[in-house]
Amino acid sequence: MKIMRPLGAVGIVASAALVLAACGSDPAASNTPAANTSGAAPAATATAPVDCGGKSPLSAEGSTAQKNAVDIFVLKYSQKCQGQQVNYNPTGSGAGVKQFNANQVDFGGSDSPLSGADVAAAAKRCASPAWDIPMVVGPVAVGYKLSGVDKLVLTPQVVAKIFNGGIKNWNDPAIKAVKGNESFTFPDKPIQVISRSDESGTTDNFQKYLTAAAKGVWTQGAGKAFKGGVGNGAAGSNGVATAVKAADGAISYVEGAFATDGITPALIDSGSGGVELSAANVGKSLDAAKFLNAGSNDLALDLNGIYASNVPGAYPLLLTTYEIVCSKYSDASVSKAVKAFLTVAATDGQQPLSAKGYVPLPDALQAKVLTAIKAIA
Repeated sequence: MKIMRPLGAVGIVASAALVLAACGSDPAASNTPAANTSGAAPAATATAPVDCGGKSPLSAEGSTAQKNAVDIFVLKYSQKCQGQQVNYNPTGSGAGVKQFNANQVDFGGSDSPLSGADVAAAAKRCASPAWDIPMVVGPVAVGYKLSGVDKLVLTPQVVAKIFNGGIKNWNDPAIKAVKGNESFTFPDKPIQVISRSDESGTTDNFQKYLTAAAKGVWTQGAGKAFKGGVGNGAAGSNGVATAVKAADGAISYVEGAFATDGITPALIDSGSGGVELSAANVGKSLDAAKFLNAGSNDLALDLNGIYASNVPGAYPLLLTTYEIVCSKYSDASVSKAVKAFLTVAATDGQQPLSAKGYVPLPDALQAKVLTAIKAIA
């Protein structure tokens, strides 16, 4: 089995990109989302009163996948609550959870809900249960760069074999055999798998998807560290995107907002034909979403049902980024500011997300989110 190793020059470029992101730049600001991420998105239409004030600036850290969305939220928040600021450091979901649990930030950002020992650690930090508040919904692209192939269709089983080393070359008959790929002549070229080298909720969601949708093929399990054992690693969403763009024959998993300008998202065939990555198709999948803690304000979504589904026209590979908060803060000024910021993010901040490749919260989910935010003490 090939040992994963960090990318050399590309890793340096990725690190620079993350530094710029941490300083407040928007790495995708000059990019137009990929053409196949278009489509009517479910609309978040509710409004809610905002009680401005409290701590400023708020500190937050975590998911790189939501960085462009948080930029929008921060802008809307500063417009709604003049003088109020949020400093968000996009260091990855794993780091965000660790910093939140260590009481180093006011809220964390993670592409997967709290689980295992982190649940108890977060409750200890808060002296109350911590809640997962879904705020950003986005498709995950199986993004590739391959000359001459502009509309690749992949099944979950083929994706699993690519990312665990079962399929190593682009001209493997299993790729050609997928319906929709018959007209392409695939080159005799090694597949260069790129994964996240840092702990990432995107990796966790991707591996959960493979576990649910490619049972018996992906046996490596899930988790924030990539377990496929093949290819090269790059840090952060920007790093992964940069690495794929730099190598013809490369493939990775990356948030749809980053699958632009040289990265082509594959269509996913769960059994009813290839489905393109689009806001409308992700919305069809969200209709089936259920919660892990029904009746609670901890709104962790149970995505396994979506991942394993075969709803015609639904794009099943998605992630939800959560803002991890205390259900009760010891400092009232922090609580007030967190509630104000999240209220703006869940309302004014949702519609602009479409232009960045995200999907606004559907109305039903938005209503639950606003109820949870209001309940923070």
